[in-house]
Amino acid sequence: MPNAIPTTELYLIAMAIIFCVPYLIWRLGRTDYFAPLVVVQIVTGILLGPGVLGAIFPDYYQFVFTKDVIQSLNGLAWWAVMLFVWLAGIELDLGEAWKQRRESAVTAGMALGMPLVFGSLAALALIQFPGWIGEKAQSWQFVLGIGMAAAVTALPILVLLMEKMDILRTPLGQRILRYASLDDIAIWAVLAVVVMDWARLERQAIFIAAFVPACFLFRRFMTRLPERDRWYIALIWLAVVSFGADWCGLHYMVGAFLAGVVMDHHWFDRDKLDTLRHNVLLVMMPVFFLSTGLRTSWEVGGAVVFLAAGFLLAMQILGKQAGVHLAGRLLGWKRGEASVIGWLLQTKALIEIIFATVLLDKGIITSATFTALLLMALASTMLTVPIVTPKLQRMRELISRDA
Repeated sequence: MPNAIPTTELYLIAMAIIFCVPYLIWRLGRTDYFAPLVVVQIVTGILLGPGVLGAIFPDYYQFVFTKDVIQSLNGLAWWAVMLFVWLAGIELDLGEAWKQRRESAVTAGMALGMPLVFGSLAALALIQFPGWIGEKAQSWQFVLGIGMAAAVTALPILVLLMEKMDILRTPLGQRILRYASLDDIAIWAVLAVVVMDWARLERQAIFIAAFVPACFLFRRFMTRLPERDRWYIALIWLAVVSFGADWCGLHYMVGAFLAGVVMDHHWFDRDKLDTLRHNVLLVMMPVFFLSTGLRTSWEVGGAVVFLAAGFLLAMQILGKQAGVHLAGRLLGWKRGEASVIGWLLQTKALIEIIFATVLLDKGIITSATFTALLLMALASTMLTVPIVTPKLQRMRELISRDA
């Protein structure tokens, strides 16, 4: 029996739910200390998905989230996440990291390498059981993909959390940004290798051969334009590079990051870039969070998925803390610095979800693994502020006492 309500009206009902429910939970529940609005939106996306709302109220879920509505939401979600990843690429400042290259390289390398090892060990354990590795994955892709998922740091969310804790513009905050920026480059490079379609090597060679000279021409062209024109050309560049990356067998999100990372943030007004990032988070990303929730699965059993998420969470925290503490010993940091930096760098949220979405799209992980990674990302992000805030307070007391 065809739906009595037009698709446009169902779409608007879905949009109202997407924006209303997380806002009410965040505002009335006063969750901001441990769960910022962006985290609540991700949790709400899971709750609205087929594994929770769809299981409890299947008729209601099928009534609102029809195939046409989901297709429309997915189109908006694709563009939202492309914009978000593109902005993350633009905002990487590798110049400062180069000035402090020894400290930055040691810390970023340890902060990425150790959780990569611990996460890969966790993947080797999971691969022994059915239901975790994707149908299109080779074992090395699954192990490396899960390992890197354990090492991810969500740079944009890290910025928001450090703003909240009033340390973003401090020397400590700028150091952490340098470490996270270097790790961001490595994460996307490894992702490109993991998702590479080896049957399309010819296309990938064509893409690289075209992309490198296009970058030089694009950069020269952009510096000659007034800022108002740069915004439009940059969006065209985003769409073209993302298409090229997807066409050659990588992924459109990898292309979006490449499109952003070759651009200089000083081409644009800093306040306008910040405003655009906040507006994308406010206006568009909630739709991506819902589309993420629609892809969660509990097929291997809800308790098993939670156990896997807890296992992955423990391994990535151990790896991140071990790596950063080792870097602190090598570089002679003050007492307490390594713990604070380690906990801030294990913030995952959006980038982890984006990373896991690419792995799912490419058939490297299953929906159950995707759900476990999503839960791990939420838990690691929600732990950050409650754990770091008292540590920062103790550090400030130590600094003032030493002075």
